Amino acid sequence: MAKARRRVRDTWKEKVWYEILAPLDFEEASLGTSPAREPDMLVGRKIETSMRELTGDFSRQYIKLFFEVDHVSGEVAHTVFKGHKVTTDYVRSMIRRGTSRIDTITDATTKDGKKLNVHMLAITLKRAKASQQRFIRETMHDKIIELAAEKNLDELVKDIISGKFASTIYHEAKKIYPLKKVETIKTRVI
Repeated sequence: MAKARRRVRDTWKEKVWYEILAPLDFEEASLGTSPAREPDMLVGRKIETSMRELTGDFSRQYIKLFFEVDHVSGEVAHTVFKGHKVTTDYVRSMIRRGTSRIDTITDATTKDGKKLNVHMLAITLKRAKASQQRFIRETMHDKIIELAAEKNLDELVKDIISGKFASTIYHEAKKIYPLKKVETIKTRVI
């Protein structure tokens, strides 16, 4: 007696392709498409893209942006900003022998109550003394908290991605010791 073969269900054919859009701050640019059987399965999915892919600006391709699907309407998935990161090769290219690397990682709260973890990097023109490095680190820390408290999350993200945030901190910290560059290396929405 031959056994009846069990019919295998093809789950791939049941899936629908959803268009994934960036938040309004990024002009709802398309982040690509993703398959899912049900719209609820997309919620929470993380998407990584570069600034070049999003805006077409080749000069900012070292910036990686992270988004998370927030809600789905129809066949369109909407995302929220979750953070950004600068590539390690870009960071390495800034650091030279005879300079000082000063890092600070700060948790800041925006005007609208959102918490953000900000990792800033400052590079001096020549090697700085430990006391100068500590003072620059403290200045950066205080300025991050102050600037974040003045803006809501969307405005702050726009300033961080454009480099305006790092520029403001650069002009404040260079009064202590000559700086080559200040960069926001990483942010993460908590």
